[in-house]
Amino acid sequence: MIEWNGRVVLTTPRLLLRTFRADDLPHYAALNADPEVVRYLGGVPLTRAESDQIAEWAQEHHARDGLGLLALERREDGAFLGMCGLHHLHWYPDDIEIGWRLARRYWGYGYVTEAATAWLDHAFGTLHLPRVISVTDGPNVRSKAVMHRLGMTLDHHAELSENGHVFHAVVHSIPGDQWRSQATRPRCICSTARYGQESG
Repeated sequence: MIEWNGRVVLTTPRLLLRTFRADDLPHYAALNADPEVVRYLGGVPLTRAESDQIAEWAQEHHARDGLGLLALERREDGAFLGMCGLHHLHWYPDDIEIGWRLARRYWGYGYVTEAATAWLDHAFGTLHLPRVISVTDGPNVRSKAVMHRLGMTLDHHAELSENGHVFHAVVHSIPGDQWRSQATRPRCICSTARYGQESG
């Protein structure tokens, strides 16, 4: 049985990174139904049932493995912003991916970078993972910009399929020793030859 307990897993100066509560689900469904939010996530707005299934999967994943694409709450007012976290991606079963999804009105405030930084600290400092990857659609400049701010660099391009939809993915990665070293990281310059809308 799913427990919608909102248990806090990590904190940052502005955010609580926690499991979902039942009252998050309508807000999560609203962002998953926004065409701009899902533009590079298959492009098809989700139904409430489909959105709830993702949240249920995240709760189960966290209960089982201590990972999951969990809820983001703004500490100052309790606003539900979206989700961020670590999970197993079926295309890359030997890796852990960091992913995120925010309601559009919260874009541009650095919330994803702040949350993802906390998750990467957890990945490399607590879980001792060897590396973490992140996958996005080629033209998704916003997500790639977050990856670059996190110090991730281009790992490879791939053609991936999700529910019959084939997309040209850009896969970034960062190894744990590089994250822990806090050394100056090379600036990632994603190839612009293949995807005309890309920018570094």
